[in-house]
Amino acid sequence: MEFGLLGEVCAVVGGRPADLGPARQRCVLAALAVDVGRVVSVDRLIRRVWGDDPPVRARATLSSYVSRLRRARTDIVLRSGGYVLVADEAAVDLHRFRSLRDRARTADDPTAERLLAEAVGLWRGPALTGLDGDWATAERDRLALERLDAECDHTEVRLRLGHDDRLVTELSSRAAEHPLDERVAVHLLHALYRAGRVADALEHYRRVRARLADGLGTDPGPALRLMHQRILKADPALLANPTGDARPSTTPRTPAGEPATHEPSTAPPSRPAADVPTGTPAARPVPRQLPAVPSSFVGREDELNRLDPTGTTVIAGAGGVGKTWLALRWAHRNAHRFPDGQLFVDLRGFGPEGTPMPPPVAVRGFLDALGVDPGRIPIDPHAQAALFRSLVADKRMLLVVDNAADTAQVTPLLPGGASCTVLVTSRNRLPGLTTVHGARRLSLDVLTDAEAHGLFTARLGADRVSAEAEAVTDLIKLCGGFPLALGIVAGRAHGHPALPLATLAGELRDLGPGALDDDDPTASLPTVLSWSRQALTAEQAHVFGLLGIAPGPDIGLPAAAGLTGLPPDRTRAVLRALEQASLLLQDARGRYRMHDLIRRFAADTPIPPAERSAALHRVVDFHLHTAFTGRRLLNPHATPIDLDPPAPGARPHPLPDPAAALAWFDTEHRGILAAQHLAAAQGRHRTVWQLAWTLTTFHLRRGHSHDNLAAWRTAMTAADHLADPAVQTRVHRLLGDALVEVGRHEEAVEHLYRALALAERTDDLVNRGQVHRTLSWALDQQGDGRQALTHARHALRIYRALDDPAGEADALNGVGWYAARLGEHDEAREHCAAALALHRRHRHRYGEATTLDSLAYIAHHTGDFTAAIGHYREASDLFRELGSTLQAAETAERLGDSHQASGQSAEARAAWAEAADMFRAQGRAEDADRLRDRLGALPD
Repeated sequence: MEFGLLGEVCAVVGGRPADLGPARQRCVLAALAVDVGRVVSVDRLIRRVWGDDPPVRARATLSSYVSRLRRARTDIVLRSGGYVLVADEAAVDLHRFRSLRDRARTADDPTAERLLAEAVGLWRGPALTGLDGDWATAERDRLALERLDAECDHTEVRLRLGHDDRLVTELSSRAAEHPLDERVAVHLLHALYRAGRVADALEHYRRVRARLADGLGTDPGPALRLMHQRILKADPALLANPTGDARPSTTPRTPAGEPATHEPSTAPPSRPAADVPTGTPAARPVPRQLPAVPSSFVGREDELNRLDPTGTTVIAGAGGVGKTWLALRWAHRNAHRFPDGQLFVDLRGFGPEGTPMPPPVAVRGFLDALGVDPGRIPIDPHAQAALFRSLVADKRMLLVVDNAADTAQVTPLLPGGASCTVLVTSRNRLPGLTTVHGARRLSLDVLTDAEAHGLFTARLGADRVSAEAEAVTDLIKLCGGFPLALGIVAGRAHGHPALPLATLAGELRDLGPGALDDDDPTASLPTVLSWSRQALTAEQAHVFGLLGIAPGPDIGLPAAAGLTGLPPDRTRAVLRALEQASLLLQDARGRYRMHDLIRRFAADTPIPPAERSAALHRVVDFHLHTAFTGRRLLNPHATPIDLDPPAPGARPHPLPDPAAALAWFDTEHRGILAAQHLAAAQGRHRTVWQLAWTLTTFHLRRGHSHDNLAAWRTAMTAADHLADPAVQTRVHRLLGDALVEVGRHEEAVEHLYRALALAERTDDLVNRGQVHRTLSWALDQQGDGRQALTHARHALRIYRALDDPAGEADALNGVGWYAARLGEHDEAREHCAAALALHRRHRHRYGEATTLDSLAYIAHHTGDFTAAIGHYREASDLFRELGSTLQAAETAERLGDSHQASGQSAEARAAWAEAADMFRAQGRAEDADRLRDRLGALPD
């Protein structure tokens, strides 16, 4: 639905909603607009907006809605018993549509064609888009019938006028939408016949007759049966032009007089002319059936060079990725290699017809193109295929077999010898052709940014591309290198030279694939993708839709099993089928991902809300429970949290040891963060902070400080919704910890003192001890070493009172560290030595590494550089073993300091260079540059 513009009323024929408040408020405007100029009673408005069960205050609410609409300058007037929208009927596109349609019914054909084209052109989608309720649904369905009726009227006029160039494409799409509408079927049969596609027309009649019998238990009506009979009899009136003269064939002719069809004609060829001497065979034509290559083809030089001029090659890829473009570009470039001709067939494996072309039809088309007399063509399909192989044996021919559904559809079209070359394009990977018939496969991916830029330049000109460079960059990014998407955008921009490219980028950003829709299904990305989806089984389509809404940029098999609720083996089989259909890609790590546009299309797959919600719940629980296990493996001494059991079907991934846990976190990191945002959107506030907790150890060990801060900020928002002081204490504390990591010390101290106050108020001794430890760190970073030491001593007393050896060891190391920072080295050494003994006794290896780092610092600052180097090396080895790359880098830098202080310049250079490389890998560019400067200052 669209609001604004003409008289600022509601355009009810279709479009997208503008911002006019709640849906029911927009429904009020629609309910008035359909009866523009006439009073609509309050009772009728209430029924239209709320149905037969309105709320108690429906009248008051209706009055409020009308008042708001009137403030938006919509001309709504209160009259006796109701409201009226005072506007010219021509200002409402529904009434404009009806007026144009009614005028066309009494006009001559040329005028009627113009009026109906304008009427049909007003539609931009379903009517009353964005509104629900019984009235809106019923009105939408009724208006859809009016639209179809007008489209059929328009088609009949165009058929009478002979304007049927694009009718087959349009009617194929319409027939797919209305498979039981006999009027549409009559039109499509007529258009197919006039396009020379007699076999296709007869096949479509057979399908419609079967559908009517299966779905309605009836036979085709008189009009459809009559059209079928006229086609069987080759009624010349079906080709009549407006003047009543017999029309010539609608198949275009090349200068040489040969058909220039884009696929083999399935109509029987004409008999030899009467003046051909008996017994003298007519010369067989050399078929030249290649369609023209699209003008916007650019790039793909590497792929073109990889295509082999011999044997069979399968070009596989997603719908719209440019398979046919590539095949035709190569075919035209290499046509001189095939003097005996080039054959082309579109097998319609994916398209509006819904049913792929049967192989015998394609074989018969090839035989016709090769000039075989119909009397010589055997009846048996296998014999026809054998005859085809005999005719092309030893010939140098090129066969382009486009849009194949599966291997079985292609096999009868393969020549028997090695002299011919076959290019097959398909959205499926056709493994049977590669394994059984030795075909090569070329998997086609998206265009590079440079190739996409070249496409825009070729289509729009260098000046426009240069003048709107930023918008072009945005469009390339939004299209993701998808050739069909790029071609559609470039075509629209070319057709509207005054339209800013930034406007097209905005539409694509907001609407995704919907912005790339078009009346021509072959130029509509959503339609092209829908053909791929239609070819899936119900289970595959369901999983395809769920993958479109899965959190994270990619997904692994275990998470996908959790998402779908299927057993892992079944999930793997479905994912493999989607990969074969080129709707999914699997990378070298075994991760599955979709192109962004395919993913946004997949997300619109109809899935019941309850099933969608359950799937998202499962995949979040998969991440939560697996990550919980991972953190417990990485830091078994961390105070655990309590989780609810995972949702049925979630199946957490087993992690046998810390190394496996760290590897899993590395792989799933982005997915876990996305799962946290998904949990927040679902209102699962407890899960949100729990996911942040599961990530903390990994974040700190890998140096993902900013991700850690973002996760805890999200957790803080969630904790505000929970009336749980223990949770809020923990979240304030860990948010403070994350803030210290990124240097935001003042904000960190604020959260830490709030956590301390909550812990003291609830007598939460565990959190009090942890807050004191973190406050020590934050205050030390602010330069208040004395206060840092005070809080460290508070933490030590609490952990001793709790009889927590691991916590006590950490606190001992804290006291020793801050004492060392103040120059109190004897006390520092004593506490750190005690901490090291406790850590080793309880096998807390991370604590052991941090304490060795503290002892090294003390040794360095008391002049014992040999001891410092030894402790730093031991700490560094432990950090690396534990996967703590952040701490390993910092320890390596301090190791270099000790080497330099002891006069070992070469060793210092090696340690600093290693630390700089690690800082750079962690995205800590300033630290890396600082070390590079120090390296530059070292003597050679």
